[in-house]
Amino acid sequence: MTFVSKTTAFLARAAAGAGLAAALALPGAALAGAIDQLHAFASNTQSARGSFSQVTRGASGQAAPAQSGSFSFQRPGRFRWEVAKPYEQLIVSDGKQLYQYDPDLSQVTVRDVGQAIGSSPAQILFGSGSLEQSFNVAEQPERDGLQWLRATPKTPDAGFSRVDIAFKDGLPARLELLDAFGQTTAITFSGIARNPQLSQDSFRFTAPAGVDVVHMGGQAPAGGR
Repeated sequence: MTFVSKTTAFLARAAAGAGLAAALALPGAALAGAIDQLHAFASNTQSARGSFSQVTRGASGQAAPAQSGSFSFQRPGRFRWEVAKPYEQLIVSDGKQLYQYDPDLSQVTVRDVGQAIGSSPAQILFGSGSLEQSFNVAEQPERDGLQWLRATPKTPDAGFSRVDIAFKDGLPARLELLDAFGQTTAITFSGIARNPQLSQDSFRFTAPAGVDVVHMGGQAPAGGR
């Protein structure tokens, strides 16, 4: 299962975020801690789009084929995570339902967003809740010229042990997730554009004809989507 399907985020206090956003616009922004940068990003970024690359390694260190693609999100809870290489996969949330479409399998799984995301990395990046409600958060030492934080789930059923998030100049740069099986997923973000105008159609999904639709709990969404 991919990062997003295992995995939305925090909404920092608006007043604190607004003040910090001004600070992040200054040349000394890189000196701000990762938690402050995350809070400012959450408070002042209602939508974003960019690219990602992803590498997953097993507990023994063996790496799966690297993935790359694009993403976009719009708070609260709408996002699109599109893997282009080495094989196509699409994960879309309209804020209520999450759709995971695998063209090679000709199958789409549908979950309630709350059920699919919960206390997850996707909550951190795309949601509108409070980070500290679901995670214990701590600053980490600077590494690779980036400011890091570690978020540890407060509940044992989150599906992962911890997630480290790196920021640079007020934007997320990397994410490293360790799951309960010792598997590590490392994601690098690039080309992030903040607060673009995004079409709502990009957060809707209709299964192509002939595709097997599997509903994971609950009833089918209205309109067959």
